[in-house]
Amino acid sequence: MIGYTTRRDAIYPLAVYYAFKQSETDDEHGIASTGWETMLNGLIQAGWTVTATWPVRTERSARSIGIGTNALASSVVLACRPRHISASSTDRRGFLRALRSELPEKLRKLQEGNLAPVDLPQSAIGPGIAVFSRYAKVTEPDGSAMRVRTALGLINDVLADVLNEQEGEFDQGTRWAIRWFEQFQWGKGAFGDAETLAKAYNVSVKGLQDAHITKSGDSKVWLVAPANLPESYDPETDARISVWEAAMHLSRLLEGKGSGSGLGPAGELLAGIRRRGEFDEDAIRDLTHLLYSICDRRRWSESGQRFNNLASAWSDLQTEARAAEKRGPSKPTHQPLF
Repeated sequence: MIGYTTRRDAIYPLAVYYAFKQSETDDEHGIASTGWETMLNGLIQAGWTVTATWPVRTERSARSIGIGTNALASSVVLACRPRHISASSTDRRGFLRALRSELPEKLRKLQEGNLAPVDLPQSAIGPGIAVFSRYAKVTEPDGSAMRVRTALGLINDVLADVLNEQEGEFDQGTRWAIRWFEQFQWGKGAFGDAETLAKAYNVSVKGLQDAHITKSGDSKVWLVAPANLPESYDPETDARISVWEAAMHLSRLLEGKGSGSGLGPAGELLAGIRRRGEFDEDAIRDLTHLLYSICDRRRWSESGQRFNNLASAWSDLQTEARAAEKRGPSKPTHQPLF
């Protein structure tokens, strides 16, 4: 702890470095960290309000103790200040109203800071628990005080709502793909179900195939995984470009092997997407955050890691794209396959 003071009326902040992880299953909120909850509860009961949290990558994922164990991936720093002596109370409805009013803007700023999706839920606790801890008390409908664990669950619910609301930025084909991915990941689903979902988004399965989002056969439909996309893809000659397709091709290049893959070629691709100018490129980053959230809930670790890597590299990708724009468009070495 840094800057600790016992004076409740002092203006000095408190910084807490948290490096503990212990999980248990909770019927209401799933996996919960008991150490995290206990620490936050102690701070709040001691009269502190948490104003911000930020993850710090201090551990190597490949270290021997971390392989196959429930080990800490990130440490967390919390910034705290004494709660004002005249702090008011509120009920669950008032707490949720304040969360939904304040959290979306704070989360957007976190995303714009190129925070990795894996770190977003931890970081969202800062602005979320800041709302909770500024009240002297948050009451449940039965008059009891709301538990910290309940507050954390509600913060996560609002985070999920904010990510889902960002779908409004995406084209209809991308929105269809998100729903299909949520159900099947890269697996196959019935053609009839795909067509029914397509009608809800005013698209068609044939159109999704033409947009290189899906493939079909034997009355089944499936999303084209990044590794199965054509290496000769050129966004500037693509008749129908979507946020989904752009994200999958960027992921293919980042995760691929060989001289034609990596950050440089991915930056070239992003520069081509920029030249098309059909959508805000940050929509690609927002999509990766949403897809990571889905993978995290479904425990699809491989796909989740893929999207986390893409979002984490976003700042570097933009730098590479700017450099590629200065060089000017390069001629494709292959004709597009589609």
